[in-house]
Amino acid sequence: MWNPDTYLAFADHRGRPFYDLLSRVAAVDPRRVVDLGCGPGNLTETLRQRWPDAALEAWDNSPEMVAAAQARGVDAHTGAIEDWVPRPDTDVVLSNAALQWVPTHREIVVRWARELPAGAWIAFQVPGNFDSPSHEAVRQVARSAPFAEALRDMPWRDAGQVDTPVEYAGLLTDAGCVVDAWETTYVHQLTGETPVLDWITGTALTQVKSRLTEEAWQDYRQAIIPLLAAAYPARPDGTTFFPFRRVFVVARVE
Repeated sequence: MWNPDTYLAFADHRGRPFYDLLSRVAAVDPRRVVDLGCGPGNLTETLRQRWPDAALEAWDNSPEMVAAAQARGVDAHTGAIEDWVPRPDTDVVLSNAALQWVPTHREIVVRWARELPAGAWIAFQVPGNFDSPSHEAVRQVARSAPFAEALRDMPWRDAGQVDTPVEYAGLLTDAGCVVDAWETTYVHQLTGETPVLDWITGTALTQVKSRLTEEAWQDYRQAIIPLLAAAYPARPDGTTFFPFRRVFVVARVE
């Protein structure tokens, strides 16, 4: 279960890639703008400022996130990204840190390129940190007793879950788009006693938490804390640097 409050604890850090992505979308007067994987809607609602005359549509597969987005006045719907079909007037499709959850997302973005009108924009950003120490710690603890039984069939994501900028550029160029693709490693400066654990609790650990009892979840937290502390040591000033690689793609349909 996705928790909007936990996710929003790092709203500023999570928002920066969204704005970096959006800055490369040169749509002037789109008729319809769609945000797929809208989360709690805090970023979706800023699209009204950029394109005040566009119809704004948003989707997320988490009812909790959709409810939070609707509370902000966003026209949000519950549904899977892979089931979404663009309306004929869709001129901008955005997806911020969501497509990595969809194994078939490569085929999906190619389908969008076929279905969207000429001049439409496809823009997405996905984490590229599945081989990072934080994710390795998540897997290491999950494979150990007493968690291995409850988590044995977890669909672990690895570095192959997302492509490189070059691979995405080739995919969408072959689909008839003009593509701008790049990657950025953000170095987030976090605070708190368990800053990296707090971060991944709102994302990478959501499925782990959902499969454990509350007691087992607390035990899991205690087991992973020393691994994360060793991988991301606190600085003398009490802050922690957390590198986070992300892959960006902006494509214009020809």
